[in-house]
Amino acid sequence: MRWGERGLPPLDLLTHRLTKNRWMPSRMLSPTAVLRTTRRDGTPHLTPLIADQDTSGSFLVMATNFGRRHHPAWSCHLLRDPRAVIDWKGRSIPVHAHLLTPRQQDEARYRILAVMPVFDDYVRHSRRHIRVFSLTPAADSGDQ
Repeated sequence: MRWGERGLPPLDLLTHRLTKNRWMPSRMLSPTAVLRTTRRDGTPHLTPLIADQDTSGSFLVMATNFGRRHHPAWSCHLLRDPRAVIDWKGRSIPVHAHLLTPRQQDEARYRILAVMPVFDDYVRHSRRHIRVFSLTPAADSGDQ
């Protein structure tokens, strides 16, 4: 957990940029995407994270923050502005975020655990409700 939270995100972002969105080391362990949100000051914020795409094209992302006690910045950005872009397998897809209700999160539990088996460990360690978002491709979303 400690190595992952410090070393993997910078390494993922570097290889993501160098391979033009095509590969990251984290993908050897789990399906990983880069989420591009916007900070309050309007600057972009890029975050590698575990993602699961369903047959409709929507993504499921979990704001575990490696089990830390605070919510990750990207989840706060999505609550303020649900528009984002997800870089997935070499494509950039504009999306609209929806925070799952506790019931929706329970219904999606099998998907969450399928891509992130340590989810419950992160919940226990963080001692907080972990936000889970559905990212739906934007209606006007041709790939960017």
